[in-house]
Parts: sequence; structure tokens; C-alpha cells
Amino acid sequence: MTVLELLPAVDVAGGQAVRLVQGEAGSETSYGDPLEAALAWQSAGAPWVHLVDLDAAFGRGSNRELLAAVVGKLDVDVELSGGIRDDESLANALATGCRRVNLGTAALEDPEWTASAIARHGDRVAVGLDVRGTTLAARGWTREGGDLWEVLERLDRDGCARYVVTDVTKDGTLRGPNLDLLREVCARTTKPVVASGGVSSLDDVAALRSLVPIGVEGAIIGKALYAGQFTLEEALKVAAS
Repeated sequence: MTVLELLPAVDVAGGQAVRLVQGEAGSETSYGDPLEAALAWQSAGAPWVHLVDLDAAFGRGSNRELLAAVVGKLDVDVELSGGIRDDESLANALATGCRRVNLGTAALEDPEWTASAIARHGDRVAVGLDVRGTTLAARGWTREGGDLWEVLERLDRDGCARYVVTDVTKDGTLRGPNLDLLREVCARTTKPVVASGGVSSLDDVAALRSLVPIGVEGAIIGKALYAGQFTLEEALKVAAS
């Protein structure tokens, strides 16, 4: 039985674990210490933690040392995201010991550098495709970043190992994932896809689990867990059934 991998999210801004609504700066709700949040997910059985530096993503600072400390104290795999746009930030992210990094804006604005990062680091590099309709969003979702299908085709050619697909309009809203978008992405690439945004119920987890056979490998869950819609233990059970 193939399991849907769950990646509870810890988004960090100003040294605190926060959640955003539709990725907008200024819409943060604080949830306290990022390390405590990450350790709580680990002790609840999470196989992964999705750790995001929102300040780096928005270009307004960095929580680099804090994130490195969090990765160092976890025993589970970590996907690190936010502001990884050049050799220095990529080297710093990989040096934390995270299992993989998630490139966002750089994959849209600097195709050559992204191709070389993929060539050098293989499946330690995933690319986040943040989508409104079929238009990609860049720079912390504040700018348009091109056509989803053209970019997906280019990244596939460059050997990208996996994609993290977010429907920006769903993120942090608890309105359910965009299953049609995920089906279409899976139809156009043979690479695994991690779903992000909108998971609000155990039914949503089950719906994503049903897409595993076509290529959805995992799901990032954030606000639903913090808001107490269900527990991670409950979600893991559904993801494995």
C-alpha cells in the first residue's frame, strides 16, 4: 500500500511560527516557538517537516540560524523553503542537513542557475510551483512568474526531481485542495508531486490519498493542524489507509 506522505508546515517569520492567509505578508497569525512546533509534529509521527523562512521568501530578512538549529534538533526529514535564490543561500540551506530544499522564485526568474542547482544536487532540490489559475506567482506571491505549463516543461527537461504545487488562492483558507490542478500537473509530468494549500479536513487528506496512484506523493498541511481541524495522528491514519 502506497502511503500519502504528510509534511506538517512550520512557517517562520520574525523568529515565530506563523500562518499566512493566501500567502500575503501582514496576514500572519503567530503560533509560538518554531522548534516546539516542529518537535510536536515529530513526536506525533510526522515523517517530514516542511520548514519555511517567510522573511527570506519576502526578501525582508532571514531566520537562517534559527532554521538551521531547528533542522539540527529534528530526527525526521526536513524540506526547507524560502529565499533560496543563489549559490550562497542554497549552500547554507543544504548545510543545515535538511533532506531537500524547495526552490521558488529562482526557478522562475533564473532558469540557468536553477538547471545547474538541479544538475548538482539531484533529488535534494524540489521546485515549488505556486499557481493562480495557470499563472505562476513569484517573490512571495507578489509578482507573476509565467505560464505553469511552459515552466513545468522546462523544469522537466532540466531534470527536476519533484514539484511542490500550491494553489495560492487556497493557501491558509481551509477551503480544500485544488484536485483538478493536481490531476492536470500529474498528467503532464512523470515526476512526483507534493500538494500544498487548502487542506481543511480528513476528507481532503483522503481525496489527496486517492491521487497517489497518478503521482501525488505527499501533502503539506499547515493551518488545519494549527486550527485544530484534526490531529496529525488522525491525518496520518487516513494518509496510510
